[in-house]
Amino acid sequence: MRSLRITALVAVIAGVALTAAGAATVSGLLPYFTIQSNVAYGLFAGWAAFRGPIDRPALKGAVTLYVAITGLVYHLVLANPASGFSMGPVERTPAEAVGNQLLHTVVPLLAVLDWLIFDERRRFRWRYAAYWLAFPLGYLGFALIRGLITHTYPYPFIDVTGLGYAGVSLSALFFAVAFWVLGLAFVAVDRLPRRTAAGERDPVS
Repeated sequence: MRSLRITALVAVIAGVALTAAGAATVSGLLPYFTIQSNVAYGLFAGWAAFRGPIDRPALKGAVTLYVAITGLVYHLVLANPASGFSMGPVERTPAEAVGNQLLHTVVPLLAVLDWLIFDERRRFRWRYAAYWLAFPLGYLGFALIRGLITHTYPYPFIDVTGLGYAGVSLSALFFAVAFWVLGLAFVAVDRLPRRTAAGERDPVS
């Protein structure tokens, strides 16, 4: 458990550092959901590895969900030409390419494995799926307000310049529903009994 979380923390630090070593700067990366979700999970993983577990299942579920969203949106939407919101071919240095995969693939996988393998079961409530939408919705508000000032948007599906506010509203509604359903899936998995080493099911609490 500790080794996995230390590995995840190192992957977050390396991913951010390698990405910032290219054309982007640390301050330029901060507006991205990718960076925010990875840093949030990195802080959680580092604290849990060195100071002990954090007995906050809703918080653990939130940071795990957000970094999982990062991985899924990147691979299914941003890096997928068929999605309609692909960011197209992006030229990256080898260091940036490694950093990109650490943040969008390695850390999300480690976070989900951490939750699936080590966390106690039946600690999520169905209402958490709705609560967990608070940060993505807050992020949307932040990105739109920032866009009014800088005239730039971090992701094409919330780009008011290209989609208009009506288009962004439809896009946001679609992603909100998708994230809510994913949150429900997290709760459903959490409520499944885990098999013990002897093949028996954990008792249902």
